[in-house]
Amino acid sequence: MKKLFLVASLCALGMQQVSAQSLKLNENNIDEIVKAMTLEEKSKLLVGCGRSVAFLAAFGGNGMIGQHSDIVSGAAGSTWSLDRLGITPTVVADGPAGLRIAPTRKETDRTYYCTGFPVGISLASSWNTELVKEVGAAIGNEVLEYGVDVLLAPGMNLHRSPLCGRNFEYYSEDPVVTGKIAAAYVNGVQSNGVGTSIKHYAANSQETNRKGVNDVVAQRPLRELYLKGFEIAVREAQPWTVMSSYNLLNGEYTQESYDLLTTILRKEWGFNGIVMSDWTDKAPTRSPAREVHAGQDLKMPGSQELSDDLVADVKAGKVSMADVDLCVKRMLEYIVRTPRFKGYKFSENPDLKAHAAVTRQSATEGMVLLENKAETLPLKNVENLAVFGITSYDFIAGGTGSGNVNKAYTVSLIEGLNNAGLKPTQSLSDVYTAYKTYQENLNAAVGTRSSMLGKPVLPEMPIARNVIDVQAKEADMALLTIGRQAGEGRDRGIDNDFNLSALERQMLSDICDAFHMQGKKVVVVLNMGNAIETASWKDMPDAILMAWQPGQEGGNSVADVLTGKANPSGKLTMTFPINCTDEPSTFNFPVAGTTPQTSAFRAPTPVKNVDYTLHAEGMDVGYRYFNTNGVKVSYPFGYGLSYTTFGYSKPTVKAGKDGFVATITVTNTGKVAGKEVVQLYVSAPAGGLEKPAQELKAFAKTRELQPGESQTLTFTVDAYTLASFNESTSAWETAAGKYTLKFAANVEDVRATAVYTQAKAVSTPAANVLAPNMELK
Repeated sequence: MKKLFLVASLCALGMQQVSAQSLKLNENNIDEIVKAMTLEEKSKLLVGCGRSVAFLAAFGGNGMIGQHSDIVSGAAGSTWSLDRLGITPTVVADGPAGLRIAPTRKETDRTYYCTGFPVGISLASSWNTELVKEVGAAIGNEVLEYGVDVLLAPGMNLHRSPLCGRNFEYYSEDPVVTGKIAAAYVNGVQSNGVGTSIKHYAANSQETNRKGVNDVVAQRPLRELYLKGFEIAVREAQPWTVMSSYNLLNGEYTQESYDLLTTILRKEWGFNGIVMSDWTDKAPTRSPAREVHAGQDLKMPGSQELSDDLVADVKAGKVSMADVDLCVKRMLEYIVRTPRFKGYKFSENPDLKAHAAVTRQSATEGMVLLENKAETLPLKNVENLAVFGITSYDFIAGGTGSGNVNKAYTVSLIEGLNNAGLKPTQSLSDVYTAYKTYQENLNAAVGTRSSMLGKPVLPEMPIARNVIDVQAKEADMALLTIGRQAGEGRDRGIDNDFNLSALERQMLSDICDAFHMQGKKVVVVLNMGNAIETASWKDMPDAILMAWQPGQEGGNSVADVLTGKANPSGKLTMTFPINCTDEPSTFNFPVAGTTPQTSAFRAPTPVKNVDYTLHAEGMDVGYRYFNTNGVKVSYPFGYGLSYTTFGYSKPTVKAGKDGFVATITVTNTGKVAGKEVVQLYVSAPAGGLEKPAQELKAFAKTRELQPGESQTLTFTVDAYTLASFNESTSAWETAAGKYTLKFAANVEDVRATAVYTQAKAVSTPAANVLAPNMELK
C-alpha cells in the first residue's frame, strides 16, 4: 500500500513538474502564471532591466546595462523576460516628437532614422484633433516597424509658467486643450497596436531639481488644472501606460502616492493599464515597497539591485504579496498586448518619405500668424530676400532631451526658401554660412557636446548697420529668424531668453529702420517652443510668424506659409504676457540664472523653488488670471490670424439630459481658402464657488473652407465638464442657473453668445485626498 502511495505521489509530482514546464503565458491564463512565479521572478517583472548601451552613450553617465539592453539600439529601456513561463521582454522608447532610437549600429552600415515631427506645442496650436491623430498614427507606425512596444509620450504637464524648459513638448496652459490633444495623439499611436505612456503624472511643472522638488498645490487647482488633462486622456483614449513623475506632490513622491496612482487614477477615472516610473535610480529617500503598494507596476529603468531590494521588502513585511501579485498581474496583462509578445515581424523599414509629408503639412497648420500689417503675407512681388539671423541657417527642428529625435535631416529656412523659388541675397547668405561653419568648427575644437541630447544652439552673429543698409537697397524684403532652444533638465531665464538679447533687439531695430527707409517690409519668424516677450518690439516688423519647432521639414513648412501655399490656421494655446512677471507663477518658479540648481531637500533650511515650490497662484494660471482680472497681455490665449476672414452666425444651444449641445455656423468671408478654430468658453452663474470669468469647455476646427463656404460646428458639453471642485465637500459641483456660452476666435474675441440653463445642481463626490502639506502663501 505504501509503495502504491509513493508511486502515486511521484506521478503527481511529475505531472505538476510537466505542467509547470509546459505552462506558457497567454491572455487567458494570467492568474495561473502569477501563481507559478517565484518571488524573485515577480520582483524582476516589476523593475526594468537597465539602460541600453546607446542610451547611456547619448545621455552620458553610468548605469546598469540591461538583459535586453540593445534589442532596439538606443531605446530607453526594456522589461525582463522569463523564458520558462513564456514571458517575453518588452521595449520602450522616447519620445513625443517622434520615435527616438539609435540611428546607426555597429554591425551594419544601414541607418535607422526616425521622422522628426513638430513638437507638442506646435501640434496643439493646430487645435485639430484629427490632424494630431494622423500624426500619432504615423509615429506609431515607426514604433511598430522598429520593434518598440511602447512610446514614452505624450508629455502633458500644464504650462504653469512660460519659463518651464519642457513647455515645447507639453500642450497648453489649459487642461481641456491638453486632454483633447493628448487623447487624439494616444488614439493615433495606439491604432497601430503599440502603446503610449502619458507623462509626467503629475504637477511636474519645472525642470529645476525635478527629482527632489515638492510641488505644493491646493486640491482645487490640482483637480481642475493639473490632473484634468490626464483625466480626459485616460477616459477618452485609455493609454496603455501612465508615467509617474519624479517630483513630490504635497509632501509625497508621486511614485509612492496610493491616492494619486490608485484612488484617483484607477478608482475614479477607470484607468486599466500599468503605471511605470520616470527614469529613477535607487535613492535612500525612495522605497520599492511604498511604490508597489501605491500601484506603480514598473520601476524604470530598473536594475538587479532594485529587484533584490523589493524581494527583501516583501520578506521583511514592508509590502504584502497581494500588492505584488496585483502589480504582476497588470504587468502580464500589458505584456500580452504587445507586438513583441504576439510575435510581430517588424520590418525596420517604415515609410519615412510618407511621414516627412505628414510632418511638413502638420507643421504649417500649427503655425500662428501673430502680426500681418497691410497683408504683408503671403509674399507678393518678392523675389530677393535678405535673410538675417543665424537660426535661418541653423534651424531648430525640436527641443532637447528625451524629446529630441535622431532624424536623417533638418530642412533649414534658407533651404526652404530656395526650394520655394525665392532668392536669398547671396552676399548675406555667404557671410552667415561662413559664420555657421566657423562656430560649428569651434564647438568641435573645444569639445562642446550637446546637453541632454540636443546640439548646441549657435550664438547670434553681430551684423553692422552699414551691411544692413546695403541689403536694404539690394533686396525686396528682409526676413529675420529669432531662435530659442530649451529642454529637459533646465528651465529658462528671463534675460536673453524670454526677453530678446541686446544684440537681437539692436539687429531688429536696425533692419526695420533700414528697410522701412527704403519702403520695404520686414518679416520676423520665431523658431522656438515656448512663449517669448513680444510687446516691446512687435510694432517694429510688418509681420510675425510663430513657427515653433516644426520638425525636420521645418524650412519647407515655413516657406509654404510665407508664400501662401498653406494658410496659417494655428492659434496660441498659451498666453503671451507683456512681461514675464505678469504671470503670478513667476514669483514661485525657479528662474534660470537667479535660482540655485542644486537640491538642499530635507536640509535644515529648504530652498524655495528648488526643494519646494508653492503653487500659491491657485487657479490663476494663464488666461484664467489675465482675463478674469483685466490684465493686458501681448497676445491672448487662442489668438491667431489668417490670410482670410471668418464670420460666425446662428448660435444655438439645446439642453439635454446631462448638459447641452451647442452649434455655430462659420463662413469664410475672405478671398482665399482657410480653416478656423472656434473656442467655446462658458461663464458660470453667480453664486457658489468663485470661478474664472470664463473657461474653455470645448473647441472645434472647420475643414478648409473656400471663400463663401460655410460649416456648422457642434459642441457637446456635459454637466461634469461644467463642474468645479469644492474642497470643503470634496465633490465636483455644477451649479444650477444660467450659463453664458461664448463662441470665440480667442479668449478676448467673442463672436456670438447663447444661454444654457442648468435646471438642477449636480454634485459628484470624489475622494478627499492629496491635500497640501505646507501653507500656500
